[in-house]
Amino acid sequence: MIITGAPAVGPESTTLICPSCRAQVRTRVEHNSTTKTHIIALLLFVFCCWPCICVPYCCNSCKNADHYCPNCNAFIGSHQH
Repeated sequence: MIITGAPAVGPESTTLICPSCRAQVRTRVEHNSTTKTHIIALLLFVFCCWPCICVPYCCNSCKNADHYCPNCNAFIGSHQH
């Protein structure tokens, strides 16, 4: 019996075999805001940097990178920053 875990994914699109449809694909990446993104924006507001509040929402480095299969749209994994 072979047990496989979720494939390791990074912040950028990667080539792998989809665990759902078994096709070799290049993942589709969606960057999503997290609680950490909101906290960074709140701290910018609290420390009077309100003109910079939108920066965490514009930088992908402040968001999670969720990877999906472009063939079957299955969720493959997430890279958390």
